[in-house]
Amino acid sequence: MQSKKNVTLEDSLKSADTEETLDIWFYRPLGFRLALLCERLHITPNMITIFSIFVGVAAGLLFYPANLKVNIIGMVLLVFANLLDSTDGQLARLTNNHTRLGRILDGLAGDLWFICIYLVCVFRLLNEGWSSWVWLLASAAGLCHILHAAMADYYRNIHLMILKSSSGSEHDTSREMSEMLRGMSFKEKPFEKICLWFYRNYTRQQEMLSPKMQVFLKTLRTTFGENIPQELKNSLREANKSNMPLTNILQFNTRVIFLFFCLALDCVWLYFVFDLVVMNSVLVVLIVRQERFASKFNNIILKETYSKA
Repeated sequence: MQSKKNVTLEDSLKSADTEETLDIWFYRPLGFRLALLCERLHITPNMITIFSIFVGVAAGLLFYPANLKVNIIGMVLLVFANLLDSTDGQLARLTNNHTRLGRILDGLAGDLWFICIYLVCVFRLLNEGWSSWVWLLASAAGLCHILHAAMADYYRNIHLMILKSSSGSEHDTSREMSEMLRGMSFKEKPFEKICLWFYRNYTRQQEMLSPKMQVFLKTLRTTFGENIPQELKNSLREANKSNMPLTNILQFNTRVIFLFFCLALDCVWLYFVFDLVVMNSVLVVLIVRQERFASKFNNIILKETYSKA
């Protein structure tokens, strides 16, 4: 790994536009210090990610007992798992050691935490006398959770792509993933090919939920390639920056704070309702706003292009 000299906290961040207040004041500063320590110990981002999976799953298991003291230990572990999740990305940026496989593992880690949490909450409710119908409630909430995380991540990466071009973002297309899959041997790289197959389908799902954004991105690529005019970049950033807080709501902090609240009240069923009602409402608003943004600027670019032709 090769890192920069005299690195700062800002070097480890993606963009101030996409950072949450809690991340800036808590997770990122601690993650930065942990990243520097891990670099000195020759610990790679993927090693941190894999460790975070075990920590996050252990946290989820501690939410099973209806015992607040045990639950609080689980809460601390889940916060630590998220700190590790912050650290791996910051270390990757500081050492320029970021890979697509690393991003896939990073997303998988969070999914495994919450799969465990959802299952534990179901078994906790069943133990309290709930009927098997709770599986339907939890499954619906879990599927929605996947959509929340997918679309929030997608829109944030598009914003970063606009700011920094493709080289500075983690934006991928399903077509690129399909081409990579065709060129990858299962015998030589079975694990990577399986991960890439799931990631391709994940990316395709994101694209299906944002049709106007796909048209806009195609117009952007065919018109400017990698060289988006700075004036247009500034306009896109200003118009889209107000959507970033909505992506943040759909990410880790908001849902975990509410989860902790539900655990403290011994009402874990309320967390599923929160996912289905509140978070779905936020997702709908976000998609509508992003589609309007995409449609508006697609028309602007086409109008200016044809007027110059």
